[in-house]
Amino acid sequence: MTPRFDRYAAIDWSGAKGLRHKGIAVALCERGDAVPQLIRPPEGGLWSRTAVGEWLVAAAAEAPTLFGFDFSFAPPFVARQAYLPGDEAPVTGPDFWAYVDAICDDPDLGAASLLHVTHRRHFYFGKADGVKADFMHNRACEAHYNAGGGGKPSTVYDAIGAAQVAKASFAGMRLLHHVHRHVPIWPFDSPPRSGSLVVEIYTSIAARAAGRSKGRTKMRDLAALNDALFALGSAPYEGLPPDDHGADAIAAAAWLRNVAPQPSLWTPLALNPHIAATEGWTFGVI
Repeated sequence: MTPRFDRYAAIDWSGAKGLRHKGIAVALCERGDAVPQLIRPPEGGLWSRTAVGEWLVAAAAEAPTLFGFDFSFAPPFVARQAYLPGDEAPVTGPDFWAYVDAICDDPDLGAASLLHVTHRRHFYFGKADGVKADFMHNRACEAHYNAGGGGKPSTVYDAIGAAQVAKASFAGMRLLHHVHRHVPIWPFDSPPRSGSLVVEIYTSIAARAAGRSKGRTKMRDLAALNDALFALGSAPYEGLPPDDHGADAIAAAAWLRNVAPQPSLWTPLALNPHIAATEGWTFGVI
């Protein structure tokens, strides 16, 4: 069954320290071809992670909405049959989100304490930790994406450098724990016959679908964004150009609207029940 939605939202995410985050952007569009609009926090200024969760729960109740987040919904599990081998931890995605939330005391759903303290030995922060390749574990969907020519995604165990996704992903898992009681999360939950749903996305997949080449997926000016929107069947964005986070969210929302009706994206051949329960899957990877 292919779920049907009235609205499509994409969220460019951040795991940065603090209470407000310039790296978070939220874009929303309805069915049709209207350009996705950036959603501002109700209190103005920059988004907090907590405010994004509150907005999502309210928006999900208003209309059937597909929400796409750009972070890893779980660490690798299948290859080693554990998220944190040698440490006591749950063995399913939703239980692991609850575990992460329970042990992290960072403000605004942050998760740096898990990486730096509680499970420090599992994460690579630099040469003092040993050989970086020993930390480069990937999920089944990431290996599948790489094998198909998509490129090698970052692992959640790599916690150093501008490209690392560890802090954003574990902070995101805390968010998933808080919204899961209100909104199902694919593929840990089956798509609903009606209502809203949360999925994991790569904004780079949306950019590539819009004609951006590998290595040039960031859209840093209005012309580049509108070229991408045209390729995705969307009306152009008007007004002052958004920053690259906003551009990523806008293009990804338009992409979600385009591809969500495709049945094949909801039933990837490489996705089995064990992977779905433990690691999840990135929507758009087939």
